[in-house]
Amino acid sequence: MIGVRRWRSVAVLGWLGLIVCWIGANVSHRTFRDRRHAGRCLAPLLADYRGRQDVVVLALPRGGVPVAYEVALALGAGLDVLLVRKLGVPGQEELAMGAIASGGAMVVNDRLVRELQIPPEVVEQVVTREQTELVRRAAAYRAGRGQLDVSGRVVVVVDDGIATGASLRAALDALVPLQPKRVVVAVPVAPAGTMTTIDVLADEVVCASTPSSFGSVGGSYDDFTQVSDDEVRRLLAVARP
Repeated sequence: MIGVRRWRSVAVLGWLGLIVCWIGANVSHRTFRDRRHAGRCLAPLLADYRGRQDVVVLALPRGGVPVAYEVALALGAGLDVLLVRKLGVPGQEELAMGAIASGGAMVVNDRLVRELQIPPEVVEQVVTREQTELVRRAAAYRAGRGQLDVSGRVVVVVDDGIATGASLRAALDALVPLQPKRVVVAVPVAPAGTMTTIDVLADEVVCASTPSSFGSVGGSYDDFTQVSDDEVRRLLAVARP
């Protein structure tokens, strides 16, 4: 990937992007009302890419799709999904031991696997299960349409936030053979430490909020209801060119 790598956040860019969010926001200690609202907050930080014909927005489903929809709408860009699945620790599925993406790209936290003494055959079972889910989601979301061509284009990868970054790293690995011209990671919220590790994997990283006290992605939202497959299909159908 070519281009100058920049990490833009509120701390670097200034508060203008978040002023848009706070106007009309609920009276709350949280930053975003819901994912659509988070996307509208994130979009002003990507204004450099508005109206360009070589830009495409890729969402990490399901949670990243409503955020990415608002970003794509603001930029006038096409929207598609970049399919990735977390590899949850058996019995502690919310804890990621890695992630897998379309095309076979996989990230595994070997240290965590060793510490928890997870047998290789158990890891393989989880990988197989999530590969099956990737195939199901590809069929469900695209309804027979092919993935948008990203070769030679600026790809804006959007999620609803980053915690460990495992899913995002797998997604970025999956993009490499597709030969995008430039990769921009854009998220509403993430811990600063994780953003530093992601920064080396993309040409540019944009984050609307990096709270000093980060508990979870959902902690920055008033409404963090799980996104349904139906909503993903609806937003993709409306936004895709």
